[in-house]
Amino acid sequence: MSDTRPGRRPRPPRAVTVVVIGAGQAGLAMSHYLGRAGIEHVLLERGEVGNAWRHERWESLRLLTPNWQCRLPGLRYAGPDPDGFMTMPQVVDFLRDYARRLSAPVQAGTTVRSVRPADGGYRVITDRGEWRCRAVVIASGAFNLPVVPPLAKALPASVDQLTARDYRHPGQLAPGGVLVVGASASGLQLADELQRAGHAVTLSVGEHVRLPRRYRGRDIQWWLDAAGIHDQRFDKVDDIERARRLPSPQLAGGDARATLDLNALSARGVRLVGRLVGLQETRLQFSGSLSAHCAAADLKLGRLLDTLDAWARTRGLDGCLEAPQRFPPTRLPNAPCLGLDLTHGGIRTVLWATGYRPDYRWLQVPVFDRKGQLRHHGGVVDAPGLYVLGLPFLRRRKSSFIHGADDDARELCDHLAAWLARGGRQGTIRRALTNALGA
Repeated sequence: MSDTRPGRRPRPPRAVTVVVIGAGQAGLAMSHYLGRAGIEHVLLERGEVGNAWRHERWESLRLLTPNWQCRLPGLRYAGPDPDGFMTMPQVVDFLRDYARRLSAPVQAGTTVRSVRPADGGYRVITDRGEWRCRAVVIASGAFNLPVVPPLAKALPASVDQLTARDYRHPGQLAPGGVLVVGASASGLQLADELQRAGHAVTLSVGEHVRLPRRYRGRDIQWWLDAAGIHDQRFDKVDDIERARRLPSPQLAGGDARATLDLNALSARGVRLVGRLVGLQETRLQFSGSLSAHCAAADLKLGRLLDTLDAWARTRGLDGCLEAPQRFPPTRLPNAPCLGLDLTHGGIRTVLWATGYRPDYRWLQVPVFDRKGQLRHHGGVVDAPGLYVLGLPFLRRRKSSFIHGADDDARELCDHLAAWLARGGRQGTIRRALTNALGA
């Protein structure tokens, strides 16, 4: 909010055409297109450029996409290792370099407290003053708040808990066994790192997407790009809400370029159990659906590889690629583990890798459905002059990747510019929205 400390006169609101909230890859890509269109704007960033990559990821994490895929409008990776995978400091440097090249109007260290309708647009109140604007672009990311099941509150005090956002390195954890809950990309990588560090790891597995790191001599991301799967549009999918909820694929970036899947983990001693479904006193309860989840993931992998092989065949690429292959089905324990007593099972720490959700507590605009999800159509939010970027499968399957920000930002900037050119329906914003807010 405005500075109200004794002896300080409140700073008057500043005016700008567009406020972009967030200076990660999505916000910076939007800044590129807004600048090219001559639209005055500012980026409000709670920390620094690339803040989440620097402060909310574990130390050994690398991107799941190869370096050649790291591109933003007007900038591509030009380093010596196009097939490698960026570390988190390298990602931050890439984004900072891009912001400098753009001369992006970033207001760092600025936390947005609220966004609400006002005459002619919106009021954006921050801890460093107030902005008035005609349009707002939300680019604050999809991975702000860890999703942790309610039963976490009932775990015994003797068991430590932390989320994937809080985890930095194995040295944080007390000696003893670890239960990693969640088997998407994060859960698999953390289970692997902790097992290698000497912890006995149990991995709770639910629905997951299995992918090889490489297929027929090419990185799987090459296939998804070349075959047009990453470019699949949101309005061409039968159930877009289901597609947006899919877990991130089981991939890891690293120098070895090796496939990290449940078979690789179990071969190294990680114990696989089903989805965590309950807690009775000190006993964790696991679903008996481990085999079903693994069979479904194996089946979908096979179908994807069939699709990729057919695509390569129709384009005459079979002679340039290694022979098609299929991967062994997921190996399952001989007897499923349906329960684990925390007082006797050797579990000292529970690490929640159960996903994230956006944090929109500051958005005082009636644009949420009954489940609290932001109502939007491909990033055009259900309110005049309000847009969102950087969410999974926002406009394309690649939307949440760094290289996916370009196309989405360009199209949404075009929509925004056209809306402004039509007059932006300025006089209707406050009337249409504040009544719904009861203000």
